[in-house]
Amino acid sequence: MNSNDRYGIYLHIPYCRARCRYCDFYTRPGAKGVPQPYVDALLCELRRPHPAPDTVYFGGGTPALLTPDQVRALVQAAAPRAGAEITLEANPDAVTPESLAGYRAAGVTRLSFGVQSARNAQLRTLGRLHTAAGAAQALAWARAAGFRDLCGDIMLALPGYTNAEFDETLDLLAAGGCTHISAYLLKIEPGTAFAARPPQDLPDADAAAEFYLYAVERLARAGYRQYEISNFARPGHEGRHNLLYWNCRDYWGIGPAAHSCLGGVRRFWPADTEGFTAGTLREREEGVCDAEDFLLMQLRLTSGLRLDEYLARGGQPFTAAQQAFLHQCQAHGYASWDGRTLRLTPAGMVVQNAILEELI
Repeated sequence: MNSNDRYGIYLHIPYCRARCRYCDFYTRPGAKGVPQPYVDALLCELRRPHPAPDTVYFGGGTPALLTPDQVRALVQAAAPRAGAEITLEANPDAVTPESLAGYRAAGVTRLSFGVQSARNAQLRTLGRLHTAAGAAQALAWARAAGFRDLCGDIMLALPGYTNAEFDETLDLLAAGGCTHISAYLLKIEPGTAFAARPPQDLPDADAAAEFYLYAVERLARAGYRQYEISNFARPGHEGRHNLLYWNCRDYWGIGPAAHSCLGGVRRFWPADTEGFTAGTLREREEGVCDAEDFLLMQLRLTSGLRLDEYLARGGQPFTAAQQAFLHQCQAHGYASWDGRTLRLTPAGMVVQNAILEELI
């Protein structure tokens, strides 16, 4: 890896106090916090020679179960560049004024809160441990601790969902000082509690699409510009770490179930916390990051796919049939295509998979 290349480090913290009913991420019970031997295993990996990262991202799981001292040690070992974006995911119920002040002092610059809904009954349905009032309090504590980059998650198309629920959640986040909002549709994943016992009154696909389009429009009116299929930000507050993923730049993932892409090669850690902590687990190669991956990632972004960059990465020019299809997409309001750049509209992002099937 060229030390001049911009890249990020992702640290997976798999521990959670409770598993949400929709969650299919790799997690482990963590009511008592993150075990120090696990942090030591992360520190051992970070001792490997690496360039100074532009971003460091603590994902999970619930990274806010880390103590400020553990975060400080990990940030110091990552040795980020000056001005790096350092993000920590947090659940509102897992933070205190003291822990938030400690994270800020440890070098964290950005917090991402999993709020999901402003309705307490909905939060209970999802298996979340916080309340709407608790989320508002956590955001106020974060502002008091000096955080100016705050992200809040909103989940769409929940059981019995309405646009009014979205509005209430957006109002909570905007009033709480969020500069970035992630809004995404509930998806019932295999192996989750919701898959075993699906909730009642789920919106159908058409209704879910309407909720998504309403969210895009409503967020724009509130000053949050869409820059990715599920991500919206006030100008200058886009998530720099995730942009590395979507622009197919280098990132180094550490921890069980974490993924990396370095020098065009994808790797992953098997989902085995015990093996990782013991030092017996090793990364495995997954494949190359090719032009197809670039197309998939770029079409998530509102900036779209530049054909010259796609061709430079080994992509093939669109055939006459594919170009005709893209002109049809444009005519129906799903895309913008001028022969040089392909961008999906919000309506096109709803049917993104169908568009990708025609292009790959």
